[in-house]
Amino acid sequence: METAGAGGRRGTVKQLNVGGKLFALEVSSLSLSLSLEASPIFVDRDPALLSAILSAIRAPSAAPAFPAGVLLDEAHFYGLHAQLLAALSPPPLLGFSASRASTLSPASEPFPTALAALHDGSLCLAHGAALLTYYSPALDHISTFRTHLHRITSLQQLPPGLAVAGSSFSPGLHVYDFLEGRHVASVQWSDPTDLRVQKAKAIAIAARPPADAADKNTPIIATFECQHRENCTLVFDPVTLKPIQEIGRQSGSAAKSSVPGRVVHLQDLGLVFVASVSSGAFGYSGYMRLWDIRSGDMVWETSEPGGKGRSSRFGDPFADVDVDVKRHILYKVCSKSGDIGAADLRCLGNDPWVYMSSGPRGNGGGHGSVLHCYKSQVFVSRKDGLEVWSRLEEQSNGTCNLVEQPRAKENLNSEGINEKCFMSSYVDTEEDAKRGIIQTMECGGDRLFLTREEMQGVEVWQSSHLAGAISLI
Repeated sequence: METAGAGGRRGTVKQLNVGGKLFALEVSSLSLSLSLEASPIFVDRDPALLSAILSAIRAPSAAPAFPAGVLLDEAHFYGLHAQLLAALSPPPLLGFSASRASTLSPASEPFPTALAALHDGSLCLAHGAALLTYYSPALDHISTFRTHLHRITSLQQLPPGLAVAGSSFSPGLHVYDFLEGRHVASVQWSDPTDLRVQKAKAIAIAARPPADAADKNTPIIATFECQHRENCTLVFDPVTLKPIQEIGRQSGSAAKSSVPGRVVHLQDLGLVFVASVSSGAFGYSGYMRLWDIRSGDMVWETSEPGGKGRSSRFGDPFADVDVDVKRHILYKVCSKSGDIGAADLRCLGNDPWVYMSSGPRGNGGGHGSVLHCYKSQVFVSRKDGLEVWSRLEEQSNGTCNLVEQPRAKENLNSEGINEKCFMSSYVDTEEDAKRGIIQTMECGGDRLFLTREEMQGVEVWQSSHLAGAISLI
């Protein structure tokens, strides 16, 4: 007889007769309908699947005997889905030890246009002529269907089972049920008093933050742009999908008023971060702004090159920017030097940046770089590879559950960022870099998903189970 515990009280077990084989499971791990019946309970199901589920929970590092998707579906019946998903998930993503584990390639039109990863490790992928493909947390292919959009360029998941998509070629913000493969709703930006506001296209989307996936009150935020370049940031109710607030309306006739291509909701601070960056023959230019979502007022702004709150590094504007939502740190990559700038969102000033330079391999500048924050790590694509910036505590502890260490005042700038806490390293090898320049990056479920220019499929990067091991030699 096989036995297994799942976090319930010791000794409180229920016997199951699954297809003639006896199992003993804790009552708290069973579904309610089973736990109320007399013991032993006869279950007309495959005992090999339950045995494989229990084995996978006991030994997470071992390869499961059946496909992960099959086991996860079966685990729902016994109430063991959460335990099995945790066992099958990769270890904490440590950028300095990550490597390419697999490549996801849709069967048709496998050139990605947008990614949306969720905290559970699932991935929604837009590719080809507006196709949507969904992969489960175990990265099993679940569904693929064609949308009515021309080409999807912005995408977010909205649990459970919904995708919010926008296209820079087609108007509106659209919601799809990727489990059933159908269109659910459309959201438009309209203003009857202004004829310029029509056929607005959704450029960037900030849906529910991963850490707050159960909070149904978190709004959807998206940036829109009309044909005449009138643009704004709209806040939508996640249930009714009705616009509830308009922020930062402007005419996009100049770089300082172009539509934001990045939007991040800082829910615990009550702020919305937006940024716009463009490049041309004369280099990069762009702006960053913080808006109070309650009042709709702008609380901070900077533009590069020049402008209010100019950077001390005039002539080296940012190429990309992202926010560490948990630690409230804003990161940018400089377009010429390739240096990483960090600023504390809670004490911004005219020039809040602290700059960190890469090693010899990272001297190719930041032109075309993409930056992405995940669990206090900063992933930066370079011409010659993929770099990660992580805190020294993270590397020494071998964990992503970082512990804040006391910081000496002499090592701090006036805004409170300690540049000596960070260390950079390259994630990929030179052979990895030869596959092409990284185009997009998304993280979720301790996995890094990335796409490369003119390359098919999505690369999946994760850390080894031995990444945090301590050598005894």
